[in-house]
Amino acid sequence: MAKVSMVERELKRQKLVARYATKRAALKEIANDESKPFEERFKARLKLAQLPRNSSPSRLHNRCQLTGRPKAYYRKLKMSRIMLRDLASMGQIPGMVKSSW
Repeated sequence: MAKVSMVERELKRQKLVARYATKRAALKEIANDESKPFEERFKARLKLAQLPRNSSPSRLHNRCQLTGRPKAYYRKLKMSRIMLRDLASMGQIPGMVKSSW
């Protein structure tokens, strides 16, 4: 089980990303538009730098929804490999059987 503080920190980051997504997208669009004057693009970059660091989507990290484990995460199932194996062994994932040979 992951530390509760790390899971809470990740949830806080997700909320910040959602809150600033539209503002960040608008500023990025202005900053990357070559047809705008240099000064306007530079001001957009400065405003983008003023936003909280944790509002950037690249700072998010996927975590297992059951345990909070940050590594060995399957995106499609939203869980770690360990929980996937445990649930499959208990027969709680339909169609998944632990193979042995």
